[in-house]
Amino acid sequence: MASRLAALISKPQRWRVCRLAGTVRYRSTKQSVATGGSSQSDCTEDGLFTEEHLQLRSSLNKLIEKEINPYVDEWEEAKSFPAHEVFKKLGNAGFLGVNKPTEYGGLGLDFSYSMAAAEELGSINCGGIPMAVGVQSDMATPALSRFGSEELKRQFLEPSIKGDVVACLGVSEAGAGSDVASIKTTAVKKGGDYVINGSKMWITNGMQADWICLLVNTGQGPAHQNKSLICVPMDTKGVVRARKINKIGMWSSDTAELFFEDVRVPQKYLIGEEGMGFTYQMLQFQEERMLAIAATLLPLQKCIRETAKYTSERKAFGQPILNNQSVHFRLAELETEIELLRSLHYRCIAMFVQGHDVTKFASMGKLKAGRLAREVTDSCLQFWGGMGFTSEALISRFYRDFRLLSIGGGADEVMLSIICKYMNILPKMPIKKK
Repeated sequence: MASRLAALISKPQRWRVCRLAGTVRYRSTKQSVATGGSSQSDCTEDGLFTEEHLQLRSSLNKLIEKEINPYVDEWEEAKSFPAHEVFKKLGNAGFLGVNKPTEYGGLGLDFSYSMAAAEELGSINCGGIPMAVGVQSDMATPALSRFGSEELKRQFLEPSIKGDVVACLGVSEAGAGSDVASIKTTAVKKGGDYVINGSKMWITNGMQADWICLLVNTGQGPAHQNKSLICVPMDTKGVVRARKINKIGMWSSDTAELFFEDVRVPQKYLIGEEGMGFTYQMLQFQEERMLAIAATLLPLQKCIRETAKYTSERKAFGQPILNNQSVHFRLAELETEIELLRSLHYRCIAMFVQGHDVTKFASMGKLKAGRLAREVTDSCLQFWGGMGFTSEALISRFYRDFRLLSIGGGADEVMLSIICKYMNILPKMPIKKK
């Protein structure tokens, strides 16, 4: 399995790779670009991003502050946001295909620019919308962009990049979340079609999506070699949006349970080769996990910044709460942890752009991001006292939203197993006797 991944990763990217002196390297600059609520000055000090990255982030931040943040509270209360409207605005500005080929409407930049945009999505005042955007840009479309036919790219990728349609990714099932190999949904060849039967669970964008990148079983062979990715229009007969799932967080992002009942799609909707779906999806997971890390950095810093501000103004026992050593020391510890996560993340990005297998480092970053998100939001909420337990405080929203990070896209325990595998310390599963 690892060798198959490595072989695919080593293939040249179709998009243009922007590098300094032929390689991605860390750059220090005294200049910075201030953009709204984001900490751009932090990014330029011994960071990965150049002024071009920061200009991209600045443009995205302006769009966010004008078109998204003013409405987040409203969308959170409604527990849904107008995905088609928001995605069209992002697509018009090029932010749904930053690293996708220019011939399909993308910007043609390397993956580091996509991660710069993903990090800036963290300036949105909730976790749900960045997650929904990330599904469109870095979860449902990477395999299609890399392995799909020209016809498929024109039909599904190009309109997704332009924001004309909403995409979703169908992997998880009620009995197969992190255990992707155990999915039960099938696609059987009949005539020139695939006939799909099964179900998918916890599908982000599922209630509004126009098409789904669907992982299915197309054969009876070994679990890692019998799966395929298929593009399925959501208006196809037999696709049932069974229900919108209520969640403890990520309110503005709709999450669906889907059923597929004798759904027929042309065999030409297959992405790449039949039987390679598991491998393709593992590659997509790496981009998904790096996206999750990127979109977490600014919210966690915002938690610390807002908590420092609140505790400097709120007094208890005759002095600001921030004056207590236990408070300002704790905030300093958390800020340090965020910067360490950022350094690991930027290293991972640089390696990925150079064509290296980053599975171990992406898993480490995802694990750390999930655990740190819980630690930061819990510690900061505690310092807000009773106000932190109300919906009026942004910290309470982040506390709810970012709990998902240790579950979605591969649970912490799966990340640990992957890391152990790369350390050669993962125990081998016993062979079942027939």
